[in-house]
Amino acid sequence: MVSSAVRPPGRDATHTGIHGGVLGRFGALMAGHVRIVFGVWLLVSVVLGAAAPSVFTALAGAGWQADGSESVQVRELAQQHFGGNSSAAVQVVVHSEDRPVESPPVQAVLGEITAVFAGDDRFGAVVPPQPGRSISPDGHTGILIAGANASTDEMVRAVDEHKDALTALSDDGVQVYPTGASALWSDFNEANHSAMIKAEMFSWPVTLAIMVLAFGSLVAAGLPLLLTMVGLVASAGGLVLLNEVTPISVWAMNFAMMFALALGIDYALFLVARFRDALRGATDARAAVAETMDTAGKAVLLSGLTVLVSLSAVLIVPAPAVRTMAVGIMFAVVFVLAATMTLLPAALGALGGRVDAGSLPYAKRQQHRSPRFAAWGRILHAHPWPFAVGAAAVLVALAVPVLGLKVAMPSIGVVPSDAPVRQGYELVQARMGDGAPGMLQIVAPAADAEQVARVAQSVAGVAMVTPPQTAGDGSDSVLMQAVPEVDPSDPRMGDILSGLRGALPDVALVGGAPAENLDLQQALNDYFPVVVGVILVLGFALLLVALRAPLIAALGTLVSLLSTAATFGVAKLIFQDGHGAGLLGFTPQGFLDGWGPVFFFAMIFAIAMDYTVFLLATAKEQYERSGDPATAQIDGLANSGRVIFAAAAVMVAVFFTFALAERLPPKEMGIILGVAVLLDAVLVRLVLLPALLRLTGHAAWWSPAWLRRALPAISFAHR
Repeated sequence: MVSSAVRPPGRDATHTGIHGGVLGRFGALMAGHVRIVFGVWLLVSVVLGAAAPSVFTALAGAGWQADGSESVQVRELAQQHFGGNSSAAVQVVVHSEDRPVESPPVQAVLGEITAVFAGDDRFGAVVPPQPGRSISPDGHTGILIAGANASTDEMVRAVDEHKDALTALSDDGVQVYPTGASALWSDFNEANHSAMIKAEMFSWPVTLAIMVLAFGSLVAAGLPLLLTMVGLVASAGGLVLLNEVTPISVWAMNFAMMFALALGIDYALFLVARFRDALRGATDARAAVAETMDTAGKAVLLSGLTVLVSLSAVLIVPAPAVRTMAVGIMFAVVFVLAATMTLLPAALGALGGRVDAGSLPYAKRQQHRSPRFAAWGRILHAHPWPFAVGAAAVLVALAVPVLGLKVAMPSIGVVPSDAPVRQGYELVQARMGDGAPGMLQIVAPAADAEQVARVAQSVAGVAMVTPPQTAGDGSDSVLMQAVPEVDPSDPRMGDILSGLRGALPDVALVGGAPAENLDLQQALNDYFPVVVGVILVLGFALLLVALRAPLIAALGTLVSLLSTAATFGVAKLIFQDGHGAGLLGFTPQGFLDGWGPVFFFAMIFAIAMDYTVFLLATAKEQYERSGDPATAQIDGLANSGRVIFAAAAVMVAVFFTFALAERLPPKEMGIILGVAVLLDAVLVRLVLLPALLRLTGHAAWWSPAWLRRALPAISFAHR
């Protein structure tokens, strides 16, 4: 191994055998200007890091809506004409076992609640409990409504700021619980953020331990974590600044933390492993960096682009929260990728042979070309059909349950049982009926109020319709509340909403919090096939451009789709059917969260393509050198197998730590993504795809002459 301080005699430091492609020369440039690269990243980290600590308080808490839907129109009309009595209004439940709502002690508490809202212009009209509308039949439970005079995101922030003051008004005789959609998102975000932070903190030491075992060196193991931290800090600060331009969901950072940690380590692992091997034959550290970037660097760049392309397809869904979650991950991937392509080469150039400092005894005996994975490659080469059929059969069997997958927006059950919003929700149900917490709102012209009320009352599943509320600004419209007979998360709610919209005249619009959830779910369902199609086409196009081989690009895309389908099949068995729910510590909702298919498909496919790129780029490099498909298959696996296995172990550890979270959404995210990595790395990248390379032989790497002329000449071999 040659230290970075050693150079061939008689040659200038800028010409120490550096050759190869653009990325190789770029990597050498980074390694040759360590102070400048470190200085730029230090500046970026300081500037963006100053904003990073406020990321979870600054980002938006709502945005779960289908833009342009009928329910959003109703919310906007209610906010404009009816004092903010919309789905975003804050509903404060006041209950006393021994005193009616009209009693002086309860009225005094209602006055104190009104005082909490006073002076905050985000709240509109405050409407005390009304008989026949918002007081229970027994008279002991009432709902005060504080209208929404701001965006849904601002209303969630308003609840964040005032909910402690509201719940503090409870005493021995009167209970106070802020509820409603804004309060629900406030408690939901807070509970899940806390759970994700705990899981994230637990994942770091586990990840470090796996990295040390994989690299056998404390310094080499620490580099990926350092790069990931830099990328996370930069992306957090960037999201805060972007939030000043357009609201970004707080879930964007939650997902970004998980995904950036996994991908950052993935990329660094691939480059550092290749660098350690390149050092053995390079003239100095810069030459080793050049060789690393010229080979593994191309695979990392292509992988990053594939992830970004997959996530960009989610941006077509007209739901702000879903779009900004994709933006958050893309931000993190961009910063982690930038750090991997610039800061890591500089660090490797500076360290040289010291990258193995603090090595464990076995590390010095490690070779980049793993004898064990070479032996496994020869087994697959000798017996491709049994392994290909076996792996495909397992994946298809796991994918079959996806045909029965059900999706819906999360129910109140995902909120902690001691959260005020859930306590108020359940109290309203107990005193006013199952559907009372999820009233549907109807906005209609005043002249049609009587007819609309009569028709709405006749719709199956509607328990009652409240008297019309006239517009506070004098406009010629009224607002009515239709109380359903079922819980807002009951599957029958969709039929009730459809029945109302179908029966009412066109001049009447139906909305409310349950309608917003159902409209969002419908939009997600409608856009899901489009998102899948865009991701598949773009994923295939990227592989085709990089590999210049249509058959293997198509096979790589198809096996990624198969592993994604298998993951969703497992998700259905766990989260819908409840298999293993007792062991994992959750109560199944009977469905997968509605945003899951669109978002998880993009993430899982991105991860699957990540490993596809690593394996096929390495195999293509071997094929370019030898022209032999057997060498490409065996040596491709021998040179990438250990890295894929180690990267998968890190990803699985990162994702599965979220299975320990108490809340269902982070548990759902962690388990689904962990299963995706496990299936993809073990069954697809280390079995099925190498077997397909063996079965297709030269055809895997063939392309027609016209296609070779049309595509850019990309080589994965260092020349």
